[in-house]
Amino acid sequence: MDTIFISDLKVKCVIGVWQWERQITQTVLLDLELASDVRVAAGSDKLQDTVNYKAVCARILDYAEGSSFQLIETLAENIATLILDEFAVDWCRVRLSKPGALRHAKAVGVILERGERQT
Repeated sequence: MDTIFISDLKVKCVIGVWQWERQITQTVLLDLELASDVRVAAGSDKLQDTVNYKAVCARILDYAEGSSFQLIETLAENIATLILDEFAVDWCRVRLSKPGALRHAKAVGVILERGERQT
């Protein structure tokens, strides 16, 4: 199975458990991997034969920017569900990181895989 990836998608959203975090938007970074057989698209050279990654990004940005979760785990899970429900993929990996969440770390985050990847 082939993989379409999107790297370092910057999303502004309300995320966090502390009261001050509930009052602001913060940037989280998303890396996405989407399992898709790209052979038909490679042969036809037509957008309608593949996963439209611009549409995926637009949908995720719209969803996440309107969200207000406390945990990055919840946001990542909801993004994975959205991808599987709305786009023609059977498996996805979502890596969501929150830069600056800990003073002595570059970022904290979660990586999850949902669906079933065909071989």
